[in-house]
Amino acid sequence: MTLTAAQPSPVARLYPAELMPSVGELFERAGVAMTFCADEEIYAQGEATDLVYRVTSGSVRAARLLSDGRRQVAGFYYQGDLFGLETAPIHRACTEALCDTRVFAVRRSALRHYGELGEHLERMLWRATGEELSQVRDHMLLLARKNAVERVAGFLDDIAQRLGGDWVDLPMTRQDIADYLGLTIETVSRMLTQLQVEGVVQFQGCRRFRIRAPARLASLVAA
Repeated sequence: MTLTAAQPSPVARLYPAELMPSVGELFERAGVAMTFCADEEIYAQGEATDLVYRVTSGSVRAARLLSDGRRQVAGFYYQGDLFGLETAPIHRACTEALCDTRVFAVRRSALRHYGELGEHLERMLWRATGEELSQVRDHMLLLARKNAVERVAGFLDDIAQRLGGDWVDLPMTRQDIADYLGLTIETVSRMLTQLQVEGVVQFQGCRRFRIRAPARLASLVAA
């Protein structure tokens, strides 16, 4: 049967918009809970891409090992984020827990067994895949166009927006940040010190910061 614009989809008939399960509820219904310790691998580079994951607590690092042995950090995922979204049959990067982390894993090939809910989740996964591709593009532009201090400022601004709160805890190391921004760890440390001396941010130790001058940070990010 072909649906016209005036006809609601089967999902809409069974689950009105206001009653449609959230992404988190769908993952809990269709997925399996998994827990990982700090630095434990979740999936390997080159592994098949059938499983898709949602972070329920903790945080995750995606990294790719290059042919010359160097590591490139591709991204970070926090509570509520989806990861493992690929358009290829194998993962181009591995993922590891940055701290004690809990995720729900859904087998994409099994979604057809969940009827309308599975179809709804599949559509949501495709939208999330598109959003992730946009984030990858933004990351490439950041590496191509920004100088060191702008890259570090942009990273702090992004993580502050994603994690929220007055004080933000960094779950990753400075080496992780360096590998994500295409900088050396020494350069990252200098830029963080510079931003603190200039009053843009304030740090408590190495892993906790707050933004003191949002307008100044925004100007660096927009440069």
